[in-house]
Order: sequence, then C-alpha cells, then structure tokens
Amino acid sequence: MDKMNLRLMCLLAGLLLSACGTSTPMATPTSTPLPASTTPSRPPISSQNADLVTHLARLGKGAIQQVVWSPDGKQLAVASSIGVFLYDAETLAEVRFLETNVTVGSVAFSPAGTTLASGLEDGTVRLWRVSDGTLLRIMLEEHTGRVYSVVFSPDGATLASGADTVRLWRVADGALLHTLETEGIVWSVAFSPDGALLASASADLMVRLWRVADGALLYTLFGHTYHMTDVAFSPDGTTLASGSVDGMVRLWRVADGTLLRTLEGYTDTVSNVQFPEAVYSLAFSPDGATLASGGDKVRLWRVADGTLLRTLEGQAYYVISVAFSPDGVTLASGAWDGTVWLWQVEECANLPEECGVPLRTLEGHPANVYSMAFSPDGTLLVSSGPDGTVWLWRVSNGALLRTLKGPVVEVNSVAFSPDGTILASGSGEGTVRLWRVADGTLLRTLEVQAFYATSMAFSPDGATLAWGCAWAGYQTPSPVLLYRVLDGTLLHTLKGHVGGLHSVAFSPDGTTLASAGGNEVRLWRVSDGALLRTLKEHVAEVISMAFSPDGTILASGSADGAVQLWQVSDGVLLHTLPGAMGSVAFSPDGTMLASGSEDGAVQLWRVSDGALLRTLSKHTSKVTSLAFRPDGTMLASASMDGAVWLWGVP
Repeated sequence: MDKMNLRLMCLLAGLLLSACGTSTPMATPTSTPLPASTTPSRPPISSQNADLVTHLARLGKGAIQQVVWSPDGKQLAVASSIGVFLYDAETLAEVRFLETNVTVGSVAFSPAGTTLASGLEDGTVRLWRVSDGTLLRIMLEEHTGRVYSVVFSPDGATLASGADTVRLWRVADGALLHTLETEGIVWSVAFSPDGALLASASADLMVRLWRVADGALLYTLFGHTYHMTDVAFSPDGTTLASGSVDGMVRLWRVADGTLLRTLEGYTDTVSNVQFPEAVYSLAFSPDGATLASGGDKVRLWRVADGTLLRTLEGQAYYVISVAFSPDGVTLASGAWDGTVWLWQVEECANLPEECGVPLRTLEGHPANVYSMAFSPDGTLLVSSGPDGTVWLWRVSNGALLRTLKGPVVEVNSVAFSPDGTILASGSGEGTVRLWRVADGTLLRTLEVQAFYATSMAFSPDGATLAWGCAWAGYQTPSPVLLYRVLDGTLLHTLKGHVGGLHSVAFSPDGTTLASAGGNEVRLWRVSDGALLRTLKEHVAEVISMAFSPDGTILASGSADGAVQLWQVSDGVLLHTLPGAMGSVAFSPDGTMLASGSEDGAVQLWRVSDGALLRTLSKHTSKVTSLAFRPDGTMLASASMDGAVWLWGVP
C-alpha cells in the first residue's frame, strides 16, 4: 500500500541478546463470538466433509479507512476493510456491524442521522438505515473503481461520491443526477455548507469547485505537487482546505480561488535528508477557528493565521482520518496502527496549552495481517501485521488476550515453539524476538547485520529456530540462519538463495529444512547444513511452503498462480494445482491442502489427485497466511484486509 511504504533498516553486525520488555494487555472486544462448541467433538476438516466447511468466527475488525461522527455526536462510524462498525461514542462499545464483504473506503451520515452511506471498493455506494442496519439501497450505476469518498449535501437530498469520476445521486430514489469528469482518481469530495458548491480533490494534483445545480466546473485550483488526499470547507463556507501527499495543507478563498496560505509541518528526516510526510485527512472545528490535519501525527492549526497550535502524540502509525464532534469538544483520529483516539480539543484556538488531552482509545482494527499460527494445543492463535504488533487471541471465544509490541515496523512472521511456551516474531528491522507466551515477557532479541526477517520455523524438538533472511536490497544473496533457541547461538548459515526469501519449513522428523527464495525451493540437511536438492519448476517467486504431516510431500505456493506438490524423497513433481497461489497448509490428516489467493478466496484441495474440493470466500483482499488447528477442527485464514477468519464443520 503506497501510504505505508516502510523503510528497511540495516543493523550493526553481531548477535545481541536482550532480556527486557513487556507486553501491553488489552481488553477491548475485537471479534465475533464463536459458536458454543469449540471442543474436539467438532469434526476435523477433511476431504470427505469439505463441502460442509463454513465460517465460524472472525478475529479483528479490519483496517481503518475513515472515522465519522453521527450528527448528534452519540455514535462513531468506522469504515474498515471488511465492513462498517458503529460504536457508542461515549463508551466505545460496538453497537452494530454492517457486513459488506468488500473494503469500505468511506462513510457518511445523513444530516438527520437516520441513514449511513458507504462507498465500496467494488464501485458501489450503499445506503443503510442506522437504527437497525438494514440495507436500503445499492447505487447500481457503478463507478469503474473503488469509491474513496461519499458525502451528503446539507439538506440530505443529494449524495456525492468520488472514485474514477465524481457522481451526484438523488437520495430519495438513487437516481444519478450528474457525472463530473476529472483526470485521475478522486480521493475526496465535500459540499459547501449551503450545498451550492462541491469540491473535489484528485490524483491529477487539482482541486476543483463545481456548481451542484447543473454540475458546471467553476474553478480549478493549482499548487500541490503530488496527488491530493482530502478537501474540507470551513463552516462559514468562505475557506477551502486541501491536503496532499506532498505534505502541505493549503487554504483557499472560495469566492475566487485565491491561495490564502500554506501550512507546512509534515516533514521527516532520514540520513539528514528532509522529505514531506503525506497529509491524509482534514477537518475544521465547528466554529471554524481550528483545522485538524492527519499524517504522521495529528496537528491542530489556527485558521486565522496558520499558526501550528499543537501536535498530538500517541498513535504509532499514520493518521488517515480526523473528525470533530458536532459540539467541537472532541476530535476523533483513526490510524493505521488500528486505533481510534478521542482527544479533548475544546477551545484549541484560544487555549492551545490545554488542548489535545487523550480521552479514550478504541483498539482492534489492525491494518492488515502478514502472518499467523496456532499454538500447539490449539487454544491460542497469534497474528502479526505492519505496525510492529503481535496479537494473541484465545480461540475458544475470540478474545484478544495480549499484544506484544516492538519497534513500529512490520512483523513478517510468527511461530510457536513445539511446547507452546515461546513465541518467535520476525520483523523488517532485522530482528527476531522470542517472547514468553504465558505473560508476554520479551526473552531475547536476535539481530543480524543488514538483514530483515521474512520467515521463521521451530524444529520439531524446539531446539533450533530457522530464520529466513533477505538483504535490504534486490537480487542480493539471502541466507537461512539456524539458531540454538536455548542461548541464541548461530549454528549454520545456509547460502544460495538470491533476492527475497519468503518461507522456511522443517520436515516433521526435523532432519530436513525447506527454504523458498526466488522461483526455487531448496532442501537442506539440518545436521550439517548440506544442500540436498533444488526444486525449480515455478516460474515466479515461491512465497509459501508446507510439509505434509508424514513428511513425504512438500507443497509450494508461488506468485505464478500455481501450487505444486513434490515428492520429498526424489524431488518428483506430483501435481500442479492451477489457480491456487500464496499461502499453503496441510490438514493434520494429510488428505487435504488449503491455499489462499490474491482475490481473498481460500481453496481446499484433495492431495491424492489434486482435485479442487471447495472455495471459501470471506476476505476482501489477498490471503497472506493459513493454519489448521492441530486437531484439525478449524482452519484459520489471515488477509491483508486485517481480519482472521476461522472455518470449520458445524
């Protein structure tokens, strides 16, 4: 995702040991409850009952796209990558979930607060009744791409949507009134307070002002040097604010399009070089005196003279949505770290030193999920994402038990030790952290010069940890490192892969290690690190692997759109499963293979003949990780949409 490109860090050489750090306990509910029966009496998933597999529960609430207040200030609506969540604004208790099965790019309440509009990735706009969550209407004259912004006119009669074009709809019957053509994606639309004008911000660096009555273009405002992200009118309608990935906020006079001032505050420094941090969201306070902007942090500005009043610290990742409560007392900010923060911001323009007090925090919306694993006893599930957070869930009821936090950089891989007492997490900053599962204590940190961790696996006896590495560069050697878990000693460095190294896996007897890098799979003898065999049938990068429970078959999933099944003893290719790609996992009985795809689907295959048994669909984006519960009663699938789904036979 271009908003979230992470900088890989080259670290000092050597093996460093650490025994400090704690976890952050969390109690906010973040999942749908499981059915009452989660005991082994539930039948294991197998090739014989694949047609009965259904979703059991969801862990997590997807990535935040936007946060808005209801007109009466009593509710917050959060647009996420899996649907829309309505929360009580005072208690932050979840009121309702509107399931869409597709990413929701934007939401807006009608002025009366009775209707909620949502713009979706499939190009539709959906209207919901707020009181009971009933879907009222789908605007069927679809945009050709994701709807990034929706907004009601002040009288509630018209709805504007921004995507490939700007469209104006009559709310009463869903009729399309006007199509306003632009160049490039439209990221944001906003009505003037009197409803006569509409502003749009698009990827062609332009802010446009349109007359709503007939769709006529009145002004085109130039000045930003990179694509636009948001526009907002001041409450009196005289000023328009625009934000951009160029790191600037610009204030324009609406009457004639004159640039009034530029607000500069979003810069970052790496290696003594200054560059802008994108501005993602804007909101005027109800009295028009203060402007809030979201980027690397939340900043509050005095509109009259452009003075930076306050920078609000706390959220660890990019703030992509800001919204003032109708009374102007509270500011909500939603960020890619999966949190919504509520800040006290009353009288910011007059008393900035008393402004920006954090009031409450809503957590549970991870940006996306990179990796996932069941504990050996099947009672816990761990997942990780791009913000440095590892999430530990209880499977029986979907409760979030604990979060383990390192530096704010992606955690690419997680793995439980065979006895379930230690959790390993590998990150893009070049470290592997070992945590005690019981209390979240950080036991040890392993660091290697210039590498970042891409994949990990414990040996079956728990004595050895394999770490797949990649250099912070393209088409460079990427080794596999074998460590002794007890003391962090480096045992072997297995060299030969070039470019990204995406997956490592031990055979069930622990004698063989498989590693995937580039378009090949290598098999190594663990005892001395000798290369046994190289498998080279894939035509694109191999991104996932798994041994069958008896160790006789290796499955490898590639970006070329195929999963291949290999005979381990001699490297013979047994089957190619077309249309499967990405993550792979064998069922505990070895009769079935699960694979995840780019479009969010999970496929179930019969291993003996490669037949497709079932396709499961709930995710809204690429499936990144799959894992069967050790007793075979559940399959977990994780996705870039930020949610983990649990599947099983009722």
